[in-house]
Amino acid sequence: MASTDTEQQEHAVALLQPEVEEAYTTDGSLGVDGNPALKHRTGGWMACRPILGTEFCYCLAYYGITFNLVTYLTAELHQSNVAAANNVSTWQATCFLTPLAGAVAADSYWGRYRTMVGMLMAALSALLPLLIKDTSSMASAQEIILFLGLYMIAFGVGGLRPCLMSFGADQFDDGDTSERISKGSYFNWYIFTMNCASVISTTAMVWVQDHYGWALGLGIPAMVLAVGLSCLVAASRAYRFQTTRGSPLTRVCQVVVAAVRKFNVAPPADMALLYDLPEDASSMKGVQRIEHTADLRFFDKAAVVTASDEEAEGAAPRNPWRLCVVTQVEELKILVRMLPLWACVAFYYTATAQANSTFVEQGMAMETRVGSFHVPPASLATFQIITTIVLIPLYDRAFVPAARRLTGREKGISDLLRIGGGLAMAALAMAAAALVETRRARAAHAGMEPTSILWQTPQYVLVGVGELLATVGQLDFFYSQAPPARVDPRRPQRGPP
Repeated sequence: MASTDTEQQEHAVALLQPEVEEAYTTDGSLGVDGNPALKHRTGGWMACRPILGTEFCYCLAYYGITFNLVTYLTAELHQSNVAAANNVSTWQATCFLTPLAGAVAADSYWGRYRTMVGMLMAALSALLPLLIKDTSSMASAQEIILFLGLYMIAFGVGGLRPCLMSFGADQFDDGDTSERISKGSYFNWYIFTMNCASVISTTAMVWVQDHYGWALGLGIPAMVLAVGLSCLVAASRAYRFQTTRGSPLTRVCQVVVAAVRKFNVAPPADMALLYDLPEDASSMKGVQRIEHTADLRFFDKAAVVTASDEEAEGAAPRNPWRLCVVTQVEELKILVRMLPLWACVAFYYTATAQANSTFVEQGMAMETRVGSFHVPPASLATFQIITTIVLIPLYDRAFVPAARRLTGREKGISDLLRIGGGLAMAALAMAAAALVETRRARAAHAGMEPTSILWQTPQYVLVGVGELLATVGQLDFFYSQAPPARVDPRRPQRGPP
């Protein structure tokens, strides 16, 4: 009788086990309490809405300062045009470099959430010196305070740029089909939110700064950034967190160094002889194992066990700079395979960068009056932003479902096809700009009426379409194809990673 009761209990547990497993995420994410994340209480759009709100506030504040910073330096601090331009360029370059440090800090030590909150608080506190209006005395001291604030903002940018978008993508479980589809949609709305904030910054924020002064014009970004921080922190219990595994750059360098050290060592014919660890090994806990692939054989040398490795292993723990596991080698191979696409995307950005430089110079040589209105050449970039804003909802809500029914793909079309479409749009934009320039130059040489600046509209629209396709597509592709660094959902860890 007792045996029968035991069998019934075991059968009941077996029936409940799938329901228990389905209640938790399959990617190893944790809740704010450090326990495995529950699907119905964490992640998804419930968690992404405040993240997108934070992105909107951050972009509104950052671009609200960036777009008119030269005017602030020349009008309020009385710097020369050359000095102001150099200072802004140096500051923006710093803003693009600090995300490297932020990414290392997030991956190796603090995790994405803590990195964002800490650096966002630093950026918020740094806005206060910018509100100082009286620069009539001690100008040098005022400049020191100003640039201290600006570079603290650059420090804050370093935490947000590499973490915010990927933290939002972490809220979707790749093991769940519906959430995997929603993740592709998330990248669309991320770019949509960024462009909406950019439009408001280039119009309303600049107008407030020019007409109501810098105290209000810079106070608004400070308040908006505070709202963004509040949105991010208030939804903490809804987030899914990934644990830190150390710097990916270190893991990549270890494979390269180990392979170079064994340059003269030939990989074995039987790939099963390559060094690997059992799944219950401490260093493999929480790591999703990657199967060996036959290409890029040079890097397999890093996992070849030599006689010196066997001697060293018996005396001390494995030296990761001399002997790497197969999964670590395969992570590097994945990155190497993505390099050709990265190069193609670089060509895309080389072309679209002309929208902020060559296109503007072209517009300055054209007729900028449309009726009684004067159209600033740089303002035509609004067509690019508005095109992206209008098309993203149409793409996400209309095109993707229709394409999904035709192709059977979750995303409607593949990421590579989407990126290729963006590259084609960039090429068409350059061709349109060339045709407009031919028309403009011919009219100028013939002494005819100058060509209207509105002829530039198609090239800006094409750049906007390209951003919808290539920019969003490459974000989705690189995130989904990156080496899977997942953790065991039952591995205990307290507090948000």
